[in-house]
Amino acid sequence: MDAVPRTHEDIEAQIREIQARKKTAPEPEPTENEDKVGLGQTGVFDRDIYGGGKYDGYVTSIAADDEAEEEEGAELPAPKRSTYTAPKALLNEGTDKDFDPFADRRRPTIADREDEYRQKRRKLMISPERVDPFAEGGKTPDVGSRTYTEIMREQMLRGEESEVRKKIADKAKEGTLNGDKAKKRGRWDQAAEPEPSAKKKGTSTTPGRSWEEDSATTPAHTRWDETPGHVGQTPGATPGQSTRMWDATPGHITPGHDKGATSARRNRWDETPKTERETPGHSGWSETPRIDRVAPEDTPSASKRRSRWDETPLVAQTPQTPSMTPSMTPTATPVGPKAMGLATPTPGHLVSMTPEQLQAFRWEREIDERNRPLADDELDSMFPPGYKVLPPPAGYIPIRTPARKLTATPTPMAAQGTPAGFFMQKEEVGPSKYMENQPKDLPFLKPEDAQYFDKLLQDVDEDSLPQEEQKEIKIMRLLLKIKNGTPPMRKSALRQITDKAREFGAGPLFNQILPLLMSPTLEDQERHLLVKVIDRVLYKLDDLVRPYVHKILVVIEPLLIDEDYYARVEGREIISNLAKAAGLATMISTMRPDIDNIDEYVRNTTARAFAVVASALGIPSLLPFLKAVCRSKKSWQARHTGIKIVQQIAILMGCAILPHLRSLVEIIEHGLVDEQQKVRTITALAIAALAEAATPYGIESFDSVLKPLWKGIRTHRGKGLAAFLKAIGYLIPLMDAEYANYYTREVMLILIREFQSPDEEMKKIVLKVVKQCCATDGVEAAYIKEEILPHYFKHFWNHRMALDRRNYRQLVDTTVEMANKVGAAEMIGRVVDDLKDENEQYRKMVVETIEKIISNLGAADIDSRLEELLIDGVLYAFQEQTSEDAVMLNGFGTIVNQLGKRVKPYLPQICGTILWRLNNKSAKVRQQAADLISRIAVVMKTCLEEKLMGHLGVVLYEYLGEEYPEVLGSILAALKAIVNVIGMTKMTPPIKDLLPRLTPILKNRHEKVQENCIDLVGRIADRGPEYVSAREWMRICFELLELLKAHKKAIRRATVNTFGYIAKAIGPHDVLATLLNNLKVQERQNRVCTTVAIAIVAETCSPFTVLPALMNEYRVPELNVQNGVLKSLSFLFEYIGEMGKDYIYAVTPLLEDALMDRDLVHRQTACAAIKHVALGVYGFGCEDALIHLLNYVWPNIFETSPHLVQAFMDAVEGMRVSLGPIKILQYTLQGLFHPARKVRDVYWKIYNSLYIGGQDALVAGYSRIANDPKNQYQRYELDYVL
Repeated sequence: MDAVPRTHEDIEAQIREIQARKKTAPEPEPTENEDKVGLGQTGVFDRDIYGGGKYDGYVTSIAADDEAEEEEGAELPAPKRSTYTAPKALLNEGTDKDFDPFADRRRPTIADREDEYRQKRRKLMISPERVDPFAEGGKTPDVGSRTYTEIMREQMLRGEESEVRKKIADKAKEGTLNGDKAKKRGRWDQAAEPEPSAKKKGTSTTPGRSWEEDSATTPAHTRWDETPGHVGQTPGATPGQSTRMWDATPGHITPGHDKGATSARRNRWDETPKTERETPGHSGWSETPRIDRVAPEDTPSASKRRSRWDETPLVAQTPQTPSMTPSMTPTATPVGPKAMGLATPTPGHLVSMTPEQLQAFRWEREIDERNRPLADDELDSMFPPGYKVLPPPAGYIPIRTPARKLTATPTPMAAQGTPAGFFMQKEEVGPSKYMENQPKDLPFLKPEDAQYFDKLLQDVDEDSLPQEEQKEIKIMRLLLKIKNGTPPMRKSALRQITDKAREFGAGPLFNQILPLLMSPTLEDQERHLLVKVIDRVLYKLDDLVRPYVHKILVVIEPLLIDEDYYARVEGREIISNLAKAAGLATMISTMRPDIDNIDEYVRNTTARAFAVVASALGIPSLLPFLKAVCRSKKSWQARHTGIKIVQQIAILMGCAILPHLRSLVEIIEHGLVDEQQKVRTITALAIAALAEAATPYGIESFDSVLKPLWKGIRTHRGKGLAAFLKAIGYLIPLMDAEYANYYTREVMLILIREFQSPDEEMKKIVLKVVKQCCATDGVEAAYIKEEILPHYFKHFWNHRMALDRRNYRQLVDTTVEMANKVGAAEMIGRVVDDLKDENEQYRKMVVETIEKIISNLGAADIDSRLEELLIDGVLYAFQEQTSEDAVMLNGFGTIVNQLGKRVKPYLPQICGTILWRLNNKSAKVRQQAADLISRIAVVMKTCLEEKLMGHLGVVLYEYLGEEYPEVLGSILAALKAIVNVIGMTKMTPPIKDLLPRLTPILKNRHEKVQENCIDLVGRIADRGPEYVSAREWMRICFELLELLKAHKKAIRRATVNTFGYIAKAIGPHDVLATLLNNLKVQERQNRVCTTVAIAIVAETCSPFTVLPALMNEYRVPELNVQNGVLKSLSFLFEYIGEMGKDYIYAVTPLLEDALMDRDLVHRQTACAAIKHVALGVYGFGCEDALIHLLNYVWPNIFETSPHLVQAFMDAVEGMRVSLGPIKILQYTLQGLFHPARKVRDVYWKIYNSLYIGGQDALVAGYSRIANDPKNQYQRYELDYVL
């Protein structure tokens, strides 16, 4: 190809040459990179050009087995791609198999949010009731009852058992169990052991994993096993076989199947797969499915791998009802509860289903019901007359193939543990039996509640039942109403269960409430209600609760570690009431066994519960017990829990531990030198908690622990050291200055060494301790500057710290605390260069630190060079941010505001940045720029940069067309800030142009826009109303009425104030007419805000301009309007105060009329108005009008409506102030000793409030009572005065 072909013959020759060369060319090497697509790897192309065959890389035959065969050592060529597509990793990205599209609609249960530790509560057993040693005068308990001795013995046995198991596991791990080093068996190993009967029962040669047990081990009964029975007597199981759930299906194992095997336990994985391809007629795909697979004459040699799909579906047999026990005899296909929908369960059977199954069952039934064929009668009712049913054509055969019908999924059946294939379900027409079986006159029973409330579903004559069962059903009914009922139903049920608590008895009540509380499907609201029931019941039962204390604690203690704050509060409340009801002795004897429980979860919750008991019954009563527990020699767990109780008491009770501080420290001080590491750690943490609670007092109580603590920080490492450092960190602030200085220098050596620790928890504690040391008086600035700062900045101020949120917060706080000692310039100088760091999170941390330092200390000691660096760095950090959040904005705003006038030279640059960012395409950037203007407007005014502000005002005005409401709200806030500082006269654009532009924005429904817009309009109405025509103000008035509907109170408040400003500007009449019209609307909130606005207009423009029109409006015979007028009068007199003396006589007839109205609300609102009138005219001689009004108020004394009762009491209180307590006492005395209790109650209520308000003034009004032989009513000195 040296010469370029010129003629046609040359070209032809060259083509022939290339083709010949191609034929002889070797095949190219296949590429290994599967993620990239080669040109020849897709589609069916011309093989002459691209090479390769159409079917290269395809499998040409399919294996008869279920599993693909793998030939050893053979590498299959990579299959050719048939299409161009993205890599699999990209396609799978964002897809989650467990994604639930309805997750946000589902009501979350408590179990959903619990972590693994908190889920342990569900494994705890609700213990049987215990003996009350104080019952019946402390008589000897019956034989066999659960006494303290019994429980402690059980506890000891459990502890020993766990110890033995632990030792066995350890020995098995080492391989030294029974002296022979057994090879660790793999899960897949073939079992080739002698028959199990030859071995002794107890011997074990394997580690304790269930899948590694060989034939020698006794079949273990785990929680997944079948219902416990005698080993080897499971129906349908081969004797001697393991009864694990995942074993081979017994039905598949033929009698002759295992003859050659010596292993007692067979697994489906243990068999070598036999394909038997060479045997003709045995291909799994071609052979006819046979039912005789399990025939006795089948020999192992003829056995081959079978699939469950090979079976022909058998004829439907009598369906079995779901069994109660989840793990039945193991079979290949799940039966029992898993085989849902076999037949419609009766209420009794529903109990055995899990909530999820019941829910699915309901849905299936509902869908079946909806999709059933319409009957002839139904079709007749739907069609108009004249239609008839056509006969089917001759020879028509309807399709009856079940596969074509929409039926339930075929469910495998089980008869005597043998799989019997499938049967197709018949469709059942009619509503679900479950739906039919809802209890009558009770709330809806959720599927998951069925197991607790199943007795309510049975239709029985309750009178014929024994007394105990009747009681149980009554309690069940009440609990269902409380759990699932409507609020009124719940309220009455709660009252009934409380009143009858002693009649029902503690046992029946708690036996039903407590299992409900342990339910895995419980929701927060339901738990709250059930806990409320326990709380109410405890008050009634009092000491009857003693045998059930442990039961209740098992259920309630987990609440103490719940992540929900209110759940923790409720838990503390219940345990506190329980302690008061049962008494200290019962609480201690009940909880003592749990203190050294082998389970850490139980110990943890018990310690917290003991702390609550201490707070309820007083720390001194618990001190002797704590002293004994903390010195326990038997188990370190008891010591650990005892010390933890002290720690929890300190956390729970705060400074209330001060009177007992020395005792508590003495109880736990020996723990610092305990031989157990965990005990030493918890002791240090307990001392830290005590010191924190005692701050700033009590250092003398800690004298005895200072020495071991100091020794401890030198000998400990890791978690132990962290705890000791924490304790010292809380003790140093309690010390006097010189001691604090000395101890800080001592501990700082260790702290500086630990600065290098990689452990996040250690870093957090070290930072906290450094902060506490630096905040203490005795530590000098010079010491911090020289000794601490160099190491501190070297080890902590790095990118890694900025990425961890908790450490980030602690680091910022510690740096700010140090700056308080060494000064702002010193700290800012060290970090200012980092404002230009490449890591954004780190820059944010620097900005936040500088912001806090400057806002605390000001910018006085920052020199000009540092000032330049600071502004330059902050501008860089502000411009370079990729995610806009409040940190940069707050930092920039605070720095500019603190520098004040010094920022003048930089303002043009700052404003340039702002203007540039206002034009950015990102909404967040624009919003942040506008927010920054509102932060720095005051500084611009201080720097006399009005021209610059005018320019910013014009730019913001141009941006009022912003489409994002968040950004528009910030632009309005910036305009408001500029209007505030520049004034109305100098504002550009002028107010007359700005306000009409704001009127349509008032229609915007976004809260931020509404709030900022109404603030801006209100400010203009207040400061510069003359720049805008009255018509424009009226237009704004109409817009403002809509704003009264806003959800946010600040918007409504700003709106009613704006009405006042507008009324002041254009006169009250037009505004008032608009507002009075608005009283006719239906929406209550709107009317209330309108009444407030009317009152504000009256206050602004004097009441005489408003009252005539307002009182005239009362003549409108419409309830809402009249109530609105009364409410306006109430607010009006509240606002005008003592000006009310001029108007009281004018409104008295109106109030008279309202107080005689049949409508409760009229009288209620009139009472509220009278309260404000009475308080306003106090001391102005209007008593005649007030007494006249009081005569109209007093008949409402026996009203039962809570709102009217409150309004009446308020009115009487107002009258007490203006008329004096004696005048009200004269009205009250007539009913104090009335024969009817209901009358007495009300009068005594009024007397009590009188007594509270004017105790001394009442003395003169008490009636004179003559002395009698029994009593001497002396008042002689008062008689002298009178």
